[in-house]
Amino acid sequence: MNSRTFRRLPIVYLGYLAAGILLLGPVAFMVLSGFHHNIDITVSPPKLGAPLTLANYRTLFGTLPFGRYIINSFIVAGGSTLIALFVGIPAAFVLAHLRLRAAAFFILLARMAPGVLFVIPLYLMSVSAGAPGNDVINYLFLIFAHLIITLPLTIWLVLPYFEALPSELDEAALIDGASFTQRFSRVALPLIKPGISVALVIGFIFSWNYFLFVLTLSNKNTVTLPVIAFNFIGQGTADWGGLMAAATMISVPAFVLTAVAQKFLVRGITAGAVK
Repeated sequence: MNSRTFRRLPIVYLGYLAAGILLLGPVAFMVLSGFHHNIDITVSPPKLGAPLTLANYRTLFGTLPFGRYIINSFIVAGGSTLIALFVGIPAAFVLAHLRLRAAAFFILLARMAPGVLFVIPLYLMSVSAGAPGNDVINYLFLIFAHLIITLPLTIWLVLPYFEALPSELDEAALIDGASFTQRFSRVALPLIKPGISVALVIGFIFSWNYFLFVLTLSNKNTVTLPVIAFNFIGQGTADWGGLMAAATMISVPAFVLTAVAQKFLVRGITAGAVK
Protein backbone atom coordinates (compact mmCIF):
# COMPACT_ATOMS: atom_id res chain seq x y z
CA MET A 1 0.00 0.00 0.00
CA ASN A 2 1.58 3.28 -1.09
CA SER A 3 1.43 6.51 0.92
CA ARG A 4 -1.16 8.11 -1.38
CA THR A 5 -3.56 5.22 -0.90
CA PHE A 6 -2.93 5.25 2.84
CA ARG A 7 -3.83 8.95 3.06
CA ARG A 8 -7.12 8.26 1.29
CA LEU A 9 -8.21 5.59 3.78
CA PRO A 10 -9.66 7.99 6.38
CA ILE A 11 -11.76 9.66 3.67
CA VAL A 12 -13.00 6.28 2.47
CA TYR A 13 -13.93 5.14 5.96
CA LEU A 14 -15.63 8.46 6.70
CA GLY A 15 -17.69 7.91 3.55
CA TYR A 16 -18.63 4.44 4.77
CA LEU A 17 -19.57 5.89 8.16
CA ALA A 18 -21.74 8.59 6.59
CA ALA A 19 -23.47 6.04 4.35
CA GLY A 20 -24.04 3.76 7.33
CA ILE A 21 -25.61 6.56 9.35
CA LEU A 22 -27.88 7.57 6.46
CA LEU A 23 -28.99 3.99 5.81
CA LEU A 24 -29.13 2.54 9.32
CA GLY A 25 -30.02 5.68 11.28
CA PRO A 26 -33.76 5.58 10.40
CA VAL A 27 -33.84 1.85 11.12
CA ALA A 28 -32.24 2.33 14.52
CA PHE A 29 -34.67 5.17 15.29
CA MET A 30 -37.62 2.94 14.33
CA VAL A 31 -36.47 0.05 16.53
CA LEU A 32 -35.68 2.26 19.54
CA SER A 33 -38.93 4.20 19.21
CA GLY A 34 -40.87 0.96 19.47
CA PHE A 35 -39.65 0.71 23.07
CA HIS A 36 -40.61 4.25 24.08
CA HIS A 37 -43.79 6.13 24.95
CA ASN A 38 -45.23 8.71 22.59
CA ILE A 39 -44.18 11.59 24.81
CA ASP A 40 -40.54 10.51 24.54
CA ILE A 41 -40.73 10.22 20.75
CA THR A 42 -42.62 13.39 19.89
CA VAL A 43 -40.60 15.85 21.95
CA SER A 44 -37.84 17.76 20.19
CA PRO A 45 -35.29 16.28 20.25
CA PRO A 46 -36.69 12.77 20.91
CA LYS A 47 -35.73 11.28 24.29
CA LEU A 48 -34.41 7.98 22.99
CA GLY A 49 -32.37 7.66 26.17
CA ALA A 50 -35.55 7.49 28.26
CA PRO A 51 -36.41 4.25 30.11
CA LEU A 52 -37.47 1.45 27.78
CA THR A 53 -40.94 -0.09 27.85
CA LEU A 54 -42.69 -3.09 26.29
CA ALA A 55 -46.08 -1.38 26.36
CA ASN A 56 -46.22 -0.95 22.59
CA TYR A 57 -45.53 -4.63 21.97
CA ARG A 58 -48.03 -5.65 24.62
CA THR A 59 -50.61 -3.59 22.73
CA LEU A 60 -49.66 -5.27 19.47
CA PHE A 61 -49.95 -8.83 20.70
CA GLY A 62 -52.40 -8.29 23.56
CA THR A 63 -55.16 -6.07 22.23
CA LEU A 64 -54.79 -6.87 18.52
CA PRO A 65 -54.76 -10.31 16.80
CA PHE A 66 -51.29 -9.44 15.52
CA GLY A 67 -50.31 -13.08 15.16
CA ARG A 68 -53.13 -13.59 12.67
CA TYR A 69 -52.00 -10.57 10.68
CA ILE A 70 -48.51 -12.06 10.48
CA ILE A 71 -49.94 -15.34 9.20
CA ASN A 72 -52.05 -13.45 6.66
CA SER A 73 -48.98 -11.62 5.39
CA PHE A 74 -47.09 -14.89 4.98
CA ILE A 75 -50.00 -16.48 3.13
CA VAL A 76 -50.38 -13.59 0.68
CA ALA A 77 -46.71 -12.69 0.17
CA GLY A 78 -45.48 -16.29 0.27
CA GLY A 79 -48.25 -17.56 -2.01
CA SER A 80 -47.78 -14.84 -4.62
CA THR A 81 -43.99 -15.23 -4.55
CA LEU A 82 -44.04 -19.03 -4.95
CA ILE A 83 -46.60 -18.91 -7.77
CA ALA A 84 -44.58 -16.16 -9.47
CA LEU A 85 -41.46 -18.35 -9.31
CA PHE A 86 -43.36 -21.42 -10.56
CA VAL A 87 -44.79 -19.50 -13.54
CA GLY A 88 -42.18 -16.82 -14.11
CA ILE A 89 -39.02 -18.94 -14.27
CA PRO A 90 -40.25 -21.15 -17.15
CA ALA A 91 -41.63 -18.03 -18.86
CA ALA A 92 -38.24 -16.32 -18.58
CA PHE A 93 -36.55 -19.42 -20.02
CA VAL A 94 -38.86 -19.40 -23.03
CA LEU A 95 -38.35 -15.65 -23.56
CA ALA A 96 -34.57 -16.07 -23.36
CA HIS A 97 -34.63 -19.12 -25.63
CA LEU A 98 -36.68 -17.28 -28.28
CA ARG A 99 -34.80 -14.00 -27.68
CA LEU A 100 -38.00 -12.09 -26.93
CA ARG A 101 -36.53 -9.54 -24.55
CA ALA A 102 -38.89 -6.86 -25.87
CA ALA A 103 -41.84 -9.00 -24.77
CA ALA A 104 -40.32 -9.22 -21.29
CA PHE A 105 -40.19 -5.43 -21.16
CA PHE A 106 -43.90 -5.18 -21.96
CA ILE A 107 -44.57 -7.69 -19.18
CA LEU A 108 -42.63 -5.44 -16.82
CA LEU A 109 -44.95 -2.55 -17.74
CA ALA A 110 -47.63 -4.23 -15.62
CA ARG A 111 -45.37 -3.71 -12.61
CA MET A 112 -44.56 -0.14 -13.61
CA ALA A 113 -48.22 0.83 -13.97
CA PRO A 114 -49.88 2.44 -10.92
CA GLY A 115 -51.69 -0.09 -8.75
CA VAL A 116 -54.79 2.12 -8.77
CA LEU A 117 -55.41 1.04 -12.37
CA PHE A 118 -56.06 -2.52 -11.19
CA VAL A 119 -58.04 -1.80 -8.04
CA ILE A 120 -61.53 -1.26 -9.50
CA PRO A 121 -61.48 -4.28 -11.88
CA LEU A 122 -60.09 -6.52 -9.14
CA TYR A 123 -62.65 -5.28 -6.63
CA LEU A 124 -65.56 -5.89 -9.01
CA MET A 125 -64.23 -9.37 -9.75
CA SER A 126 -63.84 -10.15 -6.05
CA VAL A 127 -67.39 -9.00 -5.27
CA SER A 128 -68.77 -11.09 -8.14
CA ALA A 129 -66.91 -14.14 -6.80
CA GLY A 130 -68.14 -13.55 -3.23
CA ALA A 131 -64.62 -12.90 -1.90
CA PRO A 132 -65.58 -10.32 0.78
CA GLY A 133 -67.60 -12.93 2.66
CA ASN A 134 -65.38 -15.96 2.03
CA ASP A 135 -61.90 -16.01 3.55
CA VAL A 136 -60.51 -18.69 1.23
CA ILE A 137 -61.62 -16.87 -1.92
CA ASN A 138 -60.39 -13.61 -0.42
CA TYR A 139 -56.93 -15.08 0.15
CA LEU A 140 -56.88 -16.33 -3.44
CA PHE A 141 -57.84 -12.92 -4.78
CA LEU A 142 -55.17 -11.20 -2.72
CA ILE A 143 -52.54 -13.66 -3.96
CA PHE A 144 -53.78 -13.20 -7.54
CA ALA A 145 -53.61 -9.42 -7.15
CA HIS A 146 -50.07 -9.54 -5.77
CA LEU A 147 -48.99 -11.56 -8.80
CA ILE A 148 -49.25 -8.28 -10.67
CA ILE A 149 -46.26 -7.24 -8.56
CA THR A 150 -44.25 -10.44 -8.21
CA LEU A 151 -44.65 -12.12 -11.60
CA PRO A 152 -43.20 -9.35 -13.82
CA LEU A 153 -40.37 -8.85 -11.32
CA THR A 154 -39.57 -12.56 -11.34
CA ILE A 155 -39.47 -12.75 -15.12
CA TRP A 156 -37.36 -9.63 -15.46
CA LEU A 157 -34.90 -10.62 -12.71
CA VAL A 158 -34.38 -14.20 -13.88
CA LEU A 159 -34.23 -13.45 -17.62
CA PRO A 160 -30.60 -12.15 -17.65
CA TYR A 161 -29.36 -15.36 -16.01
CA PHE A 162 -30.90 -17.52 -18.72
CA GLU A 163 -29.55 -15.17 -21.40
CA ALA A 164 -26.06 -15.41 -19.88
CA LEU A 165 -25.94 -19.21 -20.18
CA PRO A 166 -23.67 -20.36 -23.04
CA SER A 167 -25.69 -21.54 -26.02
CA GLU A 168 -23.30 -24.50 -26.29
CA LEU A 169 -24.88 -26.03 -23.18
CA ASP A 170 -28.30 -26.06 -24.80
CA GLU A 171 -26.90 -27.39 -28.06
CA ALA A 172 -25.02 -30.20 -26.29
CA ALA A 173 -28.15 -31.23 -24.41
CA LEU A 174 -30.13 -31.14 -27.66
CA ILE A 175 -27.57 -33.39 -29.37
CA ASP A 176 -27.85 -35.83 -26.45
CA GLY A 177 -31.57 -36.08 -27.11
CA ALA A 178 -32.86 -33.92 -24.26
CA SER A 179 -36.31 -32.48 -24.73
CA PHE A 180 -37.09 -28.81 -24.28
CA THR A 181 -38.41 -29.50 -20.76
CA GLN A 182 -35.31 -31.52 -19.85
CA ARG A 183 -33.02 -28.78 -21.12
CA PHE A 184 -34.85 -26.38 -18.85
CA SER A 185 -35.08 -28.51 -15.71
CA ARG A 186 -31.77 -30.43 -15.87
CA VAL A 187 -29.42 -28.01 -17.61
CA ALA A 188 -30.53 -24.40 -17.25
CA LEU A 189 -32.40 -24.39 -13.95
CA PRO A 190 -29.54 -25.69 -11.71
CA LEU A 191 -27.24 -23.01 -13.13
CA ILE A 192 -29.40 -20.02 -12.25
CA LYS A 193 -29.92 -20.64 -8.52
CA PRO A 194 -28.40 -17.23 -7.63
CA GLY A 195 -30.94 -15.57 -9.91
CA ILE A 196 -33.78 -17.52 -8.32
CA SER A 197 -32.67 -16.37 -4.87
CA VAL A 198 -32.67 -12.75 -6.04
CA ALA A 199 -36.19 -13.09 -7.47
CA LEU A 200 -37.39 -14.87 -4.31
CA VAL A 201 -36.12 -12.23 -1.88
CA ILE A 202 -37.08 -9.16 -3.90
CA GLY A 203 -40.48 -10.53 -4.92
CA PHE A 204 -41.31 -11.50 -1.34
CA ILE A 205 -40.28 -8.11 0.06
CA PHE A 206 -42.28 -6.19 -2.55
CA SER A 207 -45.37 -8.31 -1.92
CA TRP A 208 -44.93 -8.24 1.87
CA ASN A 209 -44.81 -4.44 1.96
CA TYR A 210 -47.51 -3.73 -0.62
CA PHE A 211 -50.42 -1.80 0.81
CA LEU A 212 -53.02 -0.89 -1.80
CA PHE A 213 -54.47 -4.25 -2.84
CA VAL A 214 -54.90 -5.46 0.73
CA LEU A 215 -56.52 -2.17 1.72
CA THR A 216 -59.19 -2.49 -0.98
CA LEU A 217 -59.68 -6.26 -1.35
CA SER A 218 -59.22 -7.81 2.09
CA ASN A 219 -61.77 -8.39 4.82
CA LYS A 220 -61.22 -8.26 8.59
CA ASN A 221 -59.92 -11.85 8.64
CA THR A 222 -57.44 -11.56 5.74
CA VAL A 223 -55.92 -8.13 6.32
CA THR A 224 -52.10 -8.03 6.39
CA LEU A 225 -49.51 -6.17 8.45
CA PRO A 226 -48.93 -3.01 6.35
CA VAL A 227 -52.63 -2.09 6.54
CA ILE A 228 -52.84 -2.80 10.28
CA ALA A 229 -49.86 -0.53 10.94
CA PHE A 230 -51.91 2.44 9.77
CA ASN A 231 -54.48 1.78 12.49
CA PHE A 232 -52.07 3.60 14.78
CA ILE A 233 -52.58 6.82 12.82
CA GLY A 234 -55.84 8.67 13.37
CA GLN A 235 -57.25 12.07 12.48
CA GLY A 236 -55.12 14.61 14.28
CA THR A 237 -53.37 12.03 16.46
CA ALA A 238 -50.99 9.12 16.14
CA ASP A 239 -49.62 6.38 18.36
CA TRP A 240 -46.03 6.68 17.18
CA GLY A 241 -44.70 4.11 19.61
CA GLY A 242 -47.23 1.52 18.46
CA LEU A 243 -46.59 2.41 14.82
CA MET A 244 -42.83 2.00 15.23
CA ALA A 245 -43.30 -1.32 17.03
CA ALA A 246 -45.57 -2.53 14.23
CA ALA A 247 -43.11 -1.31 11.58
CA THR A 248 -40.31 -3.18 13.34
CA MET A 249 -42.32 -6.40 13.34
CA ILE A 250 -43.18 -5.90 9.66
CA SER A 251 -39.47 -5.54 8.85
CA VAL A 252 -38.28 -8.63 10.71
CA PRO A 253 -39.33 -11.37 8.21
CA ALA A 254 -37.85 -9.50 5.25
CA PHE A 255 -34.63 -8.94 7.21
CA VAL A 256 -34.38 -12.60 8.23
CA LEU A 257 -35.06 -13.81 4.68
CA THR A 258 -32.42 -11.47 3.28
CA ALA A 259 -29.89 -12.55 5.92
CA VAL A 260 -30.48 -16.24 5.21
CA ALA A 261 -30.26 -15.77 1.44
CA GLN A 262 -27.41 -13.24 1.62
CA LYS A 263 -24.76 -15.51 0.13
CA PHE A 264 -26.89 -16.35 -2.90
CA LEU A 265 -28.25 -12.82 -3.10
CA VAL A 266 -24.84 -11.14 -3.38
CA ARG A 267 -23.63 -13.80 -5.79
CA GLY A 268 -26.80 -13.42 -7.83
CA ILE A 269 -26.61 -9.65 -8.08
CA THR A 270 -22.94 -9.68 -9.14
CA ALA A 271 -23.49 -12.56 -11.56
CA GLY A 272 -26.33 -10.72 -13.25
CA ALA A 273 -24.23 -7.60 -13.70
CA VAL A 274 -22.02 -9.13 -16.40
CA LYS A 275 -23.18 -11.18 -19.35
